[in-house]
Amino acid sequence: MQEAVALKSLRDRPFELLAELERRGRAVTASAATDAEKVGEWVGVALRMAGELYLVAREEAREVLGVPAQLTRVPGAKSWILGLANVRGQLLPIIDLRAYLGSGPTPNARASRVIVVNHRDIPAGLVVDEVLGFRRFADAEFTADVPPTIVRCDRYIAGSFRRGNEQWPVLGLRALVEDPSFSEASA
Repeated sequence: MQEAVALKSLRDRPFELLAELERRGRAVTASAATDAEKVGEWVGVALRMAGELYLVAREEAREVLGVPAQLTRVPGAKSWILGLANVRGQLLPIIDLRAYLGSGPTPNARASRVIVVNHRDIPAGLVVDEVLGFRRFADAEFTADVPPTIVRCDRYIAGSFRRGNEQWPVLGLRALVEDPSFSEASA
């Protein structure tokens, strides 16, 4: 109740009110981060490809977008490069991840999404069947086992998380975009 009174007293001083709100927000965020570190929590983005569930480390995904309606084809590019999209003034290559991995094209569906890879030097948007949101796992749920997958991505799997009967392979996006075959985009 003390916090509500203090904020009310800042009603006529908007700058100080905003500064206090920011300070409180940062304090809450910092305490939540330290709580997660104590527990040993891993957070990833869950996605679906070819009916299978995968995880991508939260720090390897910059953002999730809808598949852009306007794509500019790149002449002489391999078929897995769908084209270039203008995303907030930046050109972003859009890649069909399933096609790149040799598992056929991703169907054009309402649930399809683009995961923008968080890589300083290699911009890429990867089209997947569906993004399911964040998933949290305890470090103890991690195993180095690489489960068999329909999509041929074994070389990019960095272990998996097991919860109950489900096993969630972790797809390493940095390893994927840094693979020399990813850079060989000309047909």
